[in-house]
Amino acid sequence: MSPSTLGASGRDPAEITVEAVRDGTVDIADLRIHPDQLVHQAEVAEAHENPQLGANFRRAAELASLPDEQVLALYDALRPYRSTADELRAHADSLSETGAVLNAALFREAAEVYARRGLLRR
Repeated sequence: MSPSTLGASGRDPAEITVEAVRDGTVDIADLRIHPDQLVHQAEVAEAHENPQLGANFRRAAELASLPDEQVLALYDALRPYRSTADELRAHADSLSETGAVLNAALFREAAEVYARRGLLRR
């Protein structure tokens, strides 16, 4: 079975049943989507002339393996007035180091756009 047909834990989706959840053999990691599946969804979106959705799926694929707390902190950092330009650029550098280059580019762009629109924390 290819990774794109598995959940992030590698468990076969056919093994994920209500009974398995009840008896504790399935946990939250078994329910997470695999990054390869998100890339596949991006390809489908792009093939159907929806590049914006494709880009969103590709960024999601980069974030899928990060801890929830880190993803939530990144989301919070992008909210208006929550970050300085330097903080957004620091997030971009950190994301680049983990290979999340599309998200890093988004944070760099946010630093510039937020500065122009007055949406940075002072």
